[in-house]
Amino acid sequence: GVARSTVGRVLDRYNMPALDCIDQATGLPVRKTPPRRYEKSAPGELVHVDIKKLGRIPDGGGWRMFGRGSDQHRASGRATGAAARAGAKPGRGYRYLHHAVDDYSRVVYSEILDDERKDTAAGFWIRAADFFASLGVEVGAVMTDNGACYRSHAFADALGPEVKHRWTRPYRPQTNGKVERFNRTLMTEWAYARPYLSEASREQVYGEFIEHYNRRRAHTGIGGLAPMDRVHNLTGNY
Repeated sequence: GVARSTVGRVLDRYNMPALDCIDQATGLPVRKTPPRRYEKSAPGELVHVDIKKLGRIPDGGGWRMFGRGSDQHRASGRATGAAARAGAKPGRGYRYLHHAVDDYSRVVYSEILDDERKDTAAGFWIRAADFFASLGVEVGAVMTDNGACYRSHAFADALGPEVKHRWTRPYRPQTNGKVERFNRTLMTEWAYARPYLSEASREQVYGEFIEHYNRRRAHTGIGGLAPMDRVHNLTGNY
């Protein structure tokens, strides 16, 4: 019978941690307060760049969506065993999702590519920069981890002298938290949202998902707006 807002004020008064800051087994706080968040003041001031490696889906569908003991799970086991006997690496390979997430607006540019080599990462950034420029956004800085492709001369040349390159703190993925949060959303709302019968069928709807994420999906981190609502150079957003 107590209003939700009242409960929230009482919890804040006693500095109670959020549920995701509590150990689920013991109920004890892992930390007293959520980690401090930061946000830039305008689109393009900082863009987070990262790569997410995702296992390919075999033809007929993967076992994750059908469960252990399914035909897909048994087929996966047979393929792994055959690869081991042949001396090859187990699994069916990976696809590499290259992301560029604007810190202020959360607008995403993303591509599914074949690898994470330096030339691939450099080419991705050139196309990402063109995408942001098409929105009227001038990128001032890019943040990446310390991966080899981002430490290369090819990536530095792609950035050019006008874009500052910032690095995440070692062993601190929270520094690049906005792109990490996007990856979580990607897994639940696209990668494993429904059964796909092939890798091609999953990739076919990726562009639609990114379009929905940018233009229509409400984002709690920016007050329920869609990311494009924060890009003020778009028509109607002056």
